[in-house]
Amino acid sequence: MQTLEWIADASDTGLRLDRFLAQRHPELSRSAWQSLLEEGLVERGGVPANKKDKIAPGDRITVCLPDPQPIEAQPQDIPLDIVYEDEHLLVVNKPKGMVVHPAPGNPDGTLVNALLYHCRGNLSGIGGAIRPGIVHRIDKDTSGLLVVAKTDAAHKGLCEQMAVHDIHRVYHAVVYGNLKEDEGTVDAPIGRDPRDRKKMAVTQTNSKQAVTHWHVLERFGRFTYIACRLETGRTHQIRVHMAHIGHPLAGDPVYGPRAVIKTLEGQCLHAKELGFVHPVTGQALRFDSELPPYFQEYLTRLRKECRK
Repeated sequence: MQTLEWIADASDTGLRLDRFLAQRHPELSRSAWQSLLEEGLVERGGVPANKKDKIAPGDRITVCLPDPQPIEAQPQDIPLDIVYEDEHLLVVNKPKGMVVHPAPGNPDGTLVNALLYHCRGNLSGIGGAIRPGIVHRIDKDTSGLLVVAKTDAAHKGLCEQMAVHDIHRVYHAVVYGNLKEDEGTVDAPIGRDPRDRKKMAVTQTNSKQAVTHWHVLERFGRFTYIACRLETGRTHQIRVHMAHIGHPLAGDPVYGPRAVIKTLEGQCLHAKELGFVHPVTGQALRFDSELPPYFQEYLTRLRKECRK
């Protein structure tokens, strides 16, 4: 059990307690803080606090933070859209809304839970108990292709290709605004946002090189349909890079405008093409997935609006 304590100052006046806690300790989400408040593990002036309490200057907030419990993914019978499989690896078309691996707040119902059931536990152990077989990830609300390793040899071979940028990855996206050029490259380092640790950002501080090549597929005036080829694979790379050049992804609740397009239920981004050399057989493999219904429906809507 870890004890945390803060004294509120004038700048905190009027903040709801759960928001105050999330700002002071962003390693936990606001919903996680709300759970701790409901469990009576947060005190304000020595008295169990309520999440709706408003902060006043001088308030002493004390938290008894439970020790983290180890998470080990369990097999679950969840349908998978498998586009390729052999004894070494498989390629999966992940649906929008599915988390790739378990984490606090998402202990089950993930792609890893489904893979453990489908593969009967025969997945590479390099990623550990939480990420067995996972070579690369895509965000919860991003749909599309990713490769999964069944053996350690396949995992190592795929990671080696990833490290030298030999894995072909193309995403399709809809972004705000009308891009001036037909194609371009964003070469800007990405690291943790120094002002908000829950976000990534283009920054020179503790960052890594990130390169995204994009080209226009279709224009709609207020929006543009583009393809993005990743040269590197940083967290939220396309989302951060497109927002950096003034064209955030439609529906993106983190890097887009405050007035989010809620009907998209997250960023309009699909991992459409995936290509690599099979790490065991040496065969060149290339896959292309159809745009999911939500994406096609949004394009249809934009085309109709454009014709008006």
